[in-house]
Amino acid sequence: MKNQISTERAPAAIGPYSQAILLGDMIFTSGQLPLDPVTMQFPEGGIREQTIQSLKNIEAILEKSGSSLDCVIKTTCFLSDMAHFSEFNKVYEDFFGTVAAPARSCVQAARLPKDALVEVEVIAFKSKIS
Repeated sequence: MKNQISTERAPAAIGPYSQAILLGDMIFTSGQLPLDPVTMQFPEGGIREQTIQSLKNIEAILEKSGSSLDCVIKTTCFLSDMAHFSEFNKVYEDFFGTVAAPARSCVQAARLPKDALVEVEVIAFKSKIS
């Protein structure tokens, strides 16, 4: 049976979807825009700041699910412009490291919701450690 995951530490869904779904020990997040969960606005700055916020939102959802960034096995990353790829990668590496980093797809999207520069979704497993 699937269970909906929801936390106030990540932006509320802006449509008919869940922040994440837990199915067994697997967690599937929706794409996370770089919205501050309190203000529902993007952070000041550019791709670096937006990537940090998107990944913080993912982290909050995973923590609510009983998981963590260490349990992420696959990411799908959407960039508004591949010219941002290098700077995005630097921030991504700060969150995930390079050793046993998640498998990843990274594509340029013609346009992201709210004209975001980045959106990230992940698949993770639920940590057995409480």
